Amino acid sequence: MPDRPSLETLEPVIEAVREGLEDRGWTLSGMQKTTSFEYEGRWAGETSRSAYLFFHKESRGEGVSIDAFVDETSRGLRANLALVMELPPLGSLPAAPEMLDRVRAGAERWLMEGYRTPVSLRFRLSDTSRRPGNAETEVRIKLTVPKTAFEAGSAAVSTLAGATADAFEQVLQDSDLATFVVD
Repeated sequence: MPDRPSLETLEPVIEAVREGLEDRGWTLSGMQKTTSFEYEGRWAGETSRSAYLFFHKESRGEGVSIDAFVDETSRGLRANLALVMELPPLGSLPAAPEMLDRVRAGAERWLMEGYRTPVSLRFRLSDTSRRPGNAETEVRIKLTVPKTAFEAGSAAVSTLAGATADAFEQVLQDSDLATFVVD
């Protein structure tokens, strides 16, 4: 892929992210693009184009994915890469603060320094008749793509996506988390 001085639109970022992740064995399993025109308030008159990309790796099963979000607005590009892991039901996990600390520590150990890396732990009941101990549990570890990567071009974004996939693999093998990931 020839490199441009900077990335300014959605499609080249999608291709760069895709190349970086597919080079590490992750397969694109879905993509959703949206264009939004109607905003109120501070965004009145703006438009945005967004893409959600979903990647899976056969060896990781359906309980693990890398999701990418790319957003193009008049204010520029934004993107993040997220490792998404399904965990066992809430009742079979350590208490939420301990579990979130394990996720945080694993992300801190393995993700590259100098990047914004939010983590989240989500619990979801499919119906109000379900008991909290049966709640589905999901972990997301994100790496926010900095503007400097877009400015550096497609090779930089692709390299960052590949390095992030490598770091996510380390998180998945981390002894504090590996026992919880659903295969």
